Amino acid sequence: MQYIKCSLIVLVLTFCHFSHATNYYVSNSGDNTNDGLSLETAFLKLHFTTDIVAAGDTVFVENGGYDGFDLRYVSGTSEAPIVYKAMGGSVSINASGPIRDDGINIEEANYIILDGFIVNNMEGSGNGIRVVVANNCIVRNCSCDNNAERGIFTAFTDDIIIEYNVCSNSIDEHGIYVSNSSDRPIIRYNECYGNNAIGIHMNGDLSAGGDGIISDPILYGNVLHDNNGAAGINMDGVKNPTIYNNLIYNNHSSQGIALFQQDGAIVTNGAKIFNNTIIVPTDGRWGILLMEGANIGTEIYNNIIINQHAWRGCISAENTTELSSDFNIVNDKMSNVGDGAAITLAEWQVLGLDENTEIAEDLDLIFIDPDLYNLQLIEDSQAIDAGTALVEDVVENDIDDNPRPIGDSFDIGAYEYAIELSLMDNEALSIHFYPNPASDFIKIDYNHSSVVINTIELIDLNGNIIQTFGSKDLLDLTTIPTGVYLIRIGVNSESVVYKKVLIN
Repeated sequence: MQYIKCSLIVLVLTFCHFSHATNYYVSNSGDNTNDGLSLETAFLKLHFTTDIVAAGDTVFVENGGYDGFDLRYVSGTSEAPIVYKAMGGSVSINASGPIRDDGINIEEANYIILDGFIVNNMEGSGNGIRVVVANNCIVRNCSCDNNAERGIFTAFTDDIIIEYNVCSNSIDEHGIYVSNSSDRPIIRYNECYGNNAIGIHMNGDLSAGGDGIISDPILYGNVLHDNNGAAGINMDGVKNPTIYNNLIYNNHSSQGIALFQQDGAIVTNGAKIFNNTIIVPTDGRWGILLMEGANIGTEIYNNIIINQHAWRGCISAENTTELSSDFNIVNDKMSNVGDGAAITLAEWQVLGLDENTEIAEDLDLIFIDPDLYNLQLIEDSQAIDAGTALVEDVVENDIDDNPRPIGDSFDIGAYEYAIELSLMDNEALSIHFYPNPASDFIKIDYNHSSVVINTIELIDLNGNIIQTFGSKDLLDLTTIPTGVYLIRIGVNSESVVYKKVLIN
């Protein structure tokens, strides 16, 4: 009975704590003798907050320059994370934290969110942001430039999300480095460029302890360019990675994607490599490199892989047994013996691979502006509708979040070719429709004083007219198949507005 009573007291205290989560503020005009509960009474130092935050608390940081901070031995929860959030676009960490050379260090602390910080020029052995022995953390919207070691570094970090960051010009190593048996990381919509080594590096690091395997990572929507070592995406000791919709170009002395074993416990294998666009420069290496064993369970579909090196080519596999590869666009240079020599696509196809793969046309017949690395598809590109639906369980959208497929089949590469969805300032015209998603009808609403609507058409994503309506009609959708459509609105006798709608 006494045990039950104590348990109830703990539950009540826990509920009271979470229900009174606190917002703290840090400002260059603050003072650490303040209570930190408003901008007017903000703290001055970020590190002052690390001894007082608890689950559910948020630290808001006003624009300005700050010393770094070191958060340890305190955790949030899935329902109540601890959040450090920049209040504007110029919250800069311009000196390392009090313990390490890193700008921000999160250590033995779970469910932490970092959002919107600029962390540049860390010296010594400093990373911009370091997250270690910390699960279920999120690093988003941060910029890390010219740091001594890496932009973002993590170790032993299960279920971490790294998204919408820019990691550039790391002096020693990589843009983003996920290491030490970190399972299920999600790395998406980051840009990594100008780093001394790799854009995104993953290493299971058996020598550091743990099982030496990074399991089930997902990488998509990343733009990796002008890095200087090993690969755009480098994977050592990784099991079942999913890699899609990434744009990888102009990385020097590098592979586009490399699957191998060095310090990891296994050879990286079981990869799904779908709908990436990879351009290897003249001083690069292979588009996709598979070490012996990396072929097992690996699938390579719907990728554009262009290699401008004199003889190295697009896919190199030391062993092609159990490898699945098809519906790619490549140069006429492949290899089934690793990095030693190239064979033609026809010779590669004799091995049972890439039966439906095409040899690439000139780049300016595929992309809008390859000289400026605008690698969206040009009208009539050979990549349009040339892919396979075998990727559909993974690839629902393209790198710009356009739905896939648009048209008869999936396009090849990171971009799906899409007609322009907005040709003028829709908001200025105050044209709205609702509901969206819709099932039975859509109603158009607009500002009569500035808008004259001439036509309303429901069209599919190939531009085919499905129905035409008057300006005051409800759009009856009850007979329209489910899917993504556009509403094309003729306005003021001379302009057209497109709006996307989901019919379900």
